[in-house]
Amino acid sequence: RRILCLAEMCRRLETEEEKVLPFYPSSLAEWEQQNARRVLEETPSEPLAQALQDYVGLERFWQRFNKAKLEEKALEQARAALANRNQNLRGLLQQYLAGAAINQKVP
Repeated sequence: RRILCLAEMCRRLETEEEKVLPFYPSSLAEWEQQNARRVLEETPSEPLAQALQDYVGLERFWQRFNKAKLEEKALEQARAALANRNQNLRGLLQQYLAGAAINQKVP
């Protein structure tokens, strides 16, 4: 139930580009894509593979879910880098202000 609710929210939040181009570009070579298509067209013989056929419809959801998680992690890393840079800049500013205060006392 939770996954279906998240899938509905994802559909509502789709960008126009995602609605028009629903498939992610593949990083596979042409011959790898052909092999993958051939394997997908075969009827699975193993019980687990047969059970997974029932969940093929959720593949798009998991693609989007994984994409969102990757973006979340990238944003966390960017935020940490910015916080670190901010801390460094604050230290430099304090050093500058301390040097300016000393220069005003010297004359």
